[in-house]
Amino acid sequence: MNIGITCYPVAGGSGIVATELGQKLAARGHQVHFISYALPFRLDSYQQNLYFHGVETTAYPLFKHPPYTLSLAAKMAEVTCQYNLEILHVHYAIPHATSAFLAKQLITCKIPKIITTLHGTDITLVGSDPSYYDITRFSINASDGITAVSTYLADETKNVFKIEKPIKVIHNFYDSARFSPDSQACKRRSFAEDTEFVIAHISNFRPVKRIIDVIDIFDRIHKVLPSKLLLIGEGPDAILARRQVTKKNLTDRVIFLGNQNRVEAVLPLADLFLLPSEEESFGLAALEALACGLPVIGTSGTGLVEVVEAGVNGFLFPVGHTAEMAQAGIELLSDSKRLAGFKEAAHTLSAERFRDDKIVPQYEEFYRQVLNG
Repeated sequence: MNIGITCYPVAGGSGIVATELGQKLAARGHQVHFISYALPFRLDSYQQNLYFHGVETTAYPLFKHPPYTLSLAAKMAEVTCQYNLEILHVHYAIPHATSAFLAKQLITCKIPKIITTLHGTDITLVGSDPSYYDITRFSINASDGITAVSTYLADETKNVFKIEKPIKVIHNFYDSARFSPDSQACKRRSFAEDTEFVIAHISNFRPVKRIIDVIDIFDRIHKVLPSKLLLIGEGPDAILARRQVTKKNLTDRVIFLGNQNRVEAVLPLADLFLLPSEEESFGLAALEALACGLPVIGTSGTGLVEVVEAGVNGFLFPVGHTAEMAQAGIELLSDSKRLAGFKEAAHTLSAERFRDDKIVPQYEEFYRQVLNG
């Protein structure tokens, strides 16, 4: 198949999943064309059957902001006709699904099918904003096929936007060639002593990730068990996190690593992963941690319930219950035999359910259904 993929190229779950899906599809013989304003975050090496088309925007004094949605639609239409694309697969509803709809109106060659994959904040935060609600609903309904990364998100989308079209649940996946407990490229002693535990967190440091809760949980654990905290990522709350670390006198305990393109080099060094987010449609960061053998402590009532099996490979608590989260972490880390069991279950269960070779064929099958529908 000839497939166009549009995603946000920055570090984040939707862009990572879209990029790795494109890479896997290209490896399986499909021709994949990425259409975006910048090279996607993990599209970092040449691969056969994989192409990138940059979207240019022009800043005229008349425009307060460059009209990216229109430029993207025009580029989608151009690439579709030039390369005979059969599918435009857009990740994140706003503005990508809207641009795909506009592109269909421009295309003078064979019209491709539009598939929209919903990832979370495009529904729970951005799309539900009153100023975006109607256009988000319209763009989703205008798609020929709709997927969501979790049952939780599919149900939320139907409830919030009253979508009557079927929404196919295709879970996120991880690259089994990259993420495993044995993929250590760094040395543990680079971050901690042998007598210390290593705790990790990865996010885009937005308020929804509750980075202050991460630091509070770690602070409570460290007061009982000598530990180091690795914070991976960048975002608007990074400054707030640094201030909180200084306030709690944890500057020698917390290591800020910033954005890392190869988190699989660091994750296997850790013993525990924290993701106490207010909202998670799925939790790709948690899945990649599990694949590396890290138990996860996160929030219940979110999409994490489809990733973490509480009491087996991690624990889930209500949002903001940092004392309970910390206590669960202390008890697990204090019991070496139980910790080893959780680590093994983390990797085993993630491999059984979310390995790339189990999920990517589901997208291929869905493409065929939409094309033949």
